Amino acid sequence: MLRSRYGRVFALARSESSATLLRSLGVTPIPGDLDQRRSLGLLAGLPDDVLHSAPPPAQGRADTRTLNLIAALACAENLPRRLVYLSTSGVYGDCGGERVPETRPLQACNARAVRRADAESRLRAWGRRSQVAVSILRVPGIYAADRLPLSRLRQGTATICAEQDVYTNHIHADDLAAIVARALVAAWPGRVYNTSDDSAMRMGDYFDLVADRFGLARPPRISRAQAEVELPAPLLSFMRESRRLANERLKRELRVHLRYPTVVAGVEAAATAAGRIAPAQ
Repeated sequence: MLRSRYGRVFALARSESSATLLRSLGVTPIPGDLDQRRSLGLLAGLPDDVLHSAPPPAQGRADTRTLNLIAALACAENLPRRLVYLSTSGVYGDCGGERVPETRPLQACNARAVRRADAESRLRAWGRRSQVAVSILRVPGIYAADRLPLSRLRQGTATICAEQDVYTNHIHADDLAAIVARALVAAWPGRVYNTSDDSAMRMGDYFDLVADRFGLARPPRISRAQAEVELPAPLLSFMRESRRLANERLKRELRVHLRYPTVVAGVEAAATAAGRIAPAQ
């Protein structure tokens, strides 16, 4: 998608295996590691447009990888025209199931989201100082045919009972790729976009949907108190936050037309491709 628009696409690679994979995709690898600022010298003055999708480090409150990227780009006389950052909807924290526009104040609850919020703040401030058009995409749960919770369902991992369940948000990987490509040419400077589909689905209903379409048993439902004791910490972190992302800005300003406007459509397409679809309940 990007190769058809740009004459040449570069990507940072911190290992030879990553570089080999990039070359196979027609992308020119640039050796460097965002954890090592001195390794990023080749980035200075190179890109016209930048897509920053690297996750923050695993510890601390600051995203030092974003700090290192900004420092490397700022060394050159010729700065990028545009930078698009893939953040997370987790920066909103728990919203009690309310509908969440991009203007809602951030209230990151977990350490990962705190670091993402730090990266957003630093990038937007740098963009204002340097006149680089920085835009933020706040991304919820990404799914695709190869990114469905099938193994979790086969293991019988429980979900929270309906009356205590949380709203989750989704975007299909193909739609996210199209959104990113569009943002690189059309996102407004300093603007934030929720990159969510049109679904308003609770977490347990999502697991039930995938189970039904792939002919698996629905997961057991347990109370929130039981979940705090029985479920793994990474899963619990998602079960503690409930929100419904508003995506009108995505459609109105970027003029994005989602291929999979709901998670039902995306999961059914994946199940059909796998030859496993069951009738809708």
